[in-house]
Amino acid sequence: MSLKDANVATRLPARDLQRARAWYAEKLGLDPDEEREGGLLYRIGDSEFVLFESAGQSDGAFTQMAFTVSDIATEMADLRNRGVVFETYDDPAFRTQDGIAEITGNYPSKGDGERACWFRDSEGNLLAMGQAYSLKGSSPGALA
Repeated sequence: MSLKDANVATRLPARDLQRARAWYAEKLGLDPDEEREGGLLYRIGDSEFVLFESAGQSDGAFTQMAFTVSDIATEMADLRNRGVVFETYDDPAFRTQDGIAEITGNYPSKGDGERACWFRDSEGNLLAMGQAYSLKGSSPGALA
């Protein structure tokens, strides 16, 4: 077996595992598929991530996990109704409008660009959500 045939899983630190568990259930509608002392395993499609109890924490300065969705506006509305707060960026090179950044030059296999947003979990981990789009006969925000 080589690494190219392996599965990849994200690991996110949680200073308070029960607080994190409640946040993921209430805000994202996710419940763990498995648990052990000090850890919660979540499965989404063919992917998985783990919340693990940790005395340390991420500085939250970079995206630690991202969800790919087909309709970012609908997903954001649902998450806002659940109390999720989206990050705002206002830099000449990178700006969000209503929480969404338009990013051109996506990976070719995913489309021409991506609409993306970011939010933090209860532990300060920076999470993202993205929707790829293709410019072939459609406008930004539309899927190929």
